[in-house]
Amino acid sequence: MKHIIKCLGSLLAVVLLTAAFTACSDDDLNGSANVGLGIKVFFPTKVVTNQPITINGSGFNGVNEIEFPGGVKVTSFETVSDHMIRVNAPAGISQEGGKIVVRTADNQTESPQALTVGRTVVSGFSQQEGETVTGGDLITVYGTDLEFINKVELLDAEGEIQFIDQKDFYRKGTSTVVFRIPPKNIYEGTFVGYVHTYDGQRFPMPELTYEQASNGGHFEIQKTIIWKNDGVKGTIDWGNVNCRFAMDGHDGNNECVATFPEDVWEKMKTGTFYALCRPDADWYQIRITNGWWDTQWMGADNDISPNNMADRMIDNGDGTFYIEINFGDDPIVGTLDEKHLLFTGSGYTLLEIYFEEEVWIEGDEPSGDVKNTFWKNDGVKGTIDWGNVNCRFALDGHDGNNECVATFPEDVWTIIKTGTFYALCRPDADWYQIRITNGWWDTQWMGADNDISPNNMSDRIIDNGDGTFYIEINFGDDPIVGTLDDKHLLFTGSGYTLLELYFIE
Repeated sequence: MKHIIKCLGSLLAVVLLTAAFTACSDDDLNGSANVGLGIKVFFPTKVVTNQPITINGSGFNGVNEIEFPGGVKVTSFETVSDHMIRVNAPAGISQEGGKIVVRTADNQTESPQALTVGRTVVSGFSQQEGETVTGGDLITVYGTDLEFINKVELLDAEGEIQFIDQKDFYRKGTSTVVFRIPPKNIYEGTFVGYVHTYDGQRFPMPELTYEQASNGGHFEIQKTIIWKNDGVKGTIDWGNVNCRFAMDGHDGNNECVATFPEDVWEKMKTGTFYALCRPDADWYQIRITNGWWDTQWMGADNDISPNNMADRMIDNGDGTFYIEINFGDDPIVGTLDEKHLLFTGSGYTLLEIYFEEEVWIEGDEPSGDVKNTFWKNDGVKGTIDWGNVNCRFALDGHDGNNECVATFPEDVWTIIKTGTFYALCRPDADWYQIRITNGWWDTQWMGADNDISPNNMSDRIIDNGDGTFYIEINFGDDPIVGTLDDKHLLFTGSGYTLLELYFIE
């Protein structure tokens, strides 16, 4: 809509001033033009102190200050790109909430929506004082504003404190959080655990007696598909082709491609689910809204596209990508029962809607090779392009200039230097060159200017058969090893994207 107004404004100026007509460019229509400083949306819209916030908009490269409600100013934040800033909510935000303001040296803008402040209240647990629980059991926390719980404190098998991070929670919502007791690495005895929040609150759990799982077993991530596009819907095309979903009994006009039972629908509204998509064009837009088009996830006209919130599109390396969806306290949640859930936009096909859940499987863990990914490119870096786009890695504490896409603890770094690891890559052009060197470009693996390419050491490029390939890396006694601690590890070259670094165990 902004671009349409911009075009109409240009035409009106022509009429009023009888000047030459200037049309909007294709870049304008695609949203890639420089539209100046502006905030489109931020998420989440309810926060507590230390809560990570993502702000999307434009003109962010020059931002030097962010002001939160109550006049709290922040100068320490991460400018991911001209369109994205990541910042942690500071202490002291006004309880009444209000707009976020970003400032450059000579300009400022405020958010279209207001920020509100949350307050976590824990009202109870699924297990009661004195009960016995076993490794692998699930514990549910009840209350309000529970999305701010970020870890659970328990004791490990040796009686030392261990934390279960939120990324390992079985399920997380605003009114319930579900986590799993470690099956073996849990203290056998009676103790009180604690639930922690971003803003430093620490809620005691009931005093429970913990036992380790008696039988062998392991966790597996299971994908549960709740809708699959078996050719029902083709390329999404705004009002012409959409994918609409509803709760059973709420599709009075038979408009939906699927309806779901109430328990599944509630899980979609309060938990995390995933949308598998296939791009059908170079340019595509994904809008997740309700069926009346009046409330959109993450704010009005905030479509996910290659140049807006692209980090939400996780590349599967097979020509598809997925979006992780958790509505949290987004206003869309209150509209879905009556107004449905709608996937619209243009230039993509919605392939599946699914849940991912960690499930405890009885019995020994399957034998064989296990892939252990220690870095994954979730849209952080695009096509490698010599000095313009590289992927740099370092030992923890050795990235003094904040140049690295990731740093690793000493045990992982030691395996990188002395063991075998693998680099998963995707060619983005017919011709590509892969140079593995140090960050000062003065010592290259296998010798100076010895790039891996389709006509040089091509046997090192192992085709996966899905449009990607991997390279097996073992530095051995190569001179590069002695330089990595101080000078980092650098993947450079041209025409390819580095997707993952992993071990095989």
